[in-house]
Amino acid sequence: MYSEGKGKVIIVSAPSGAGKTTIVRHLLAGGLNLVFSVSACSRPPRNHEINGKDYYFLSTAEFQQKIQEGDFVEWEEVYPGKYYGTLKREVRRIWDEDHHILFDVDVQGGINLKKAFGARALALFIMPPSLAELENRLRLRATDTGKSIRERVKKASLELTFAPKFDYTLINDDLEVAKKEAVKVVRCFLDEGSRVITTIRQQE
Repeated sequence: MYSEGKGKVIIVSAPSGAGKTTIVRHLLAGGLNLVFSVSACSRPPRNHEINGKDYYFLSTAEFQQKIQEGDFVEWEEVYPGKYYGTLKREVRRIWDEDHHILFDVDVQGGINLKKAFGARALALFIMPPSLAELENRLRLRATDTGKSIRERVKKASLELTFAPKFDYTLINDDLEVAKKEAVKVVRCFLDEGSRVITTIRQQE
């Protein structure tokens, strides 16, 4: 278990299309003293991606060497030869600046980080109201082919089974309500230090 530093950790995970990125941006702007943790990956940067801002871009050989040297809090081989992970130096950087860390990661990465940080972490799972609604959102984004959407929905159906492994499940059926709920839960964890286990729906 990773124990260096004195800060706390917020982990946000979700199936693709559940609204994770929007909620993460809202948390970062919510006055909660959170700083986004930049992950490392072994793929080349895409258009407009900046090293150190979007990802720390490493070659496959560099990534594997850092694994051998124990430089990662957690890592996973998402596809053959395609690695993603969290560098210990990134965690130290944020904690040394007296901030808490916010992770935006896939479901397996969220589980790995939860294991790594233990009670210092709040693992938040963003859940769509249904798979049908998730598929509808993916179609409305108009960024994926029909085949890709079907693959994403199939993957999501598996990822949803991991929700009980997280500390808190937030159902994103109304984005504005979900954003407020996320801030409420995270603030409670950071201020009180208690782990939130049961979903509490806000009554607006």
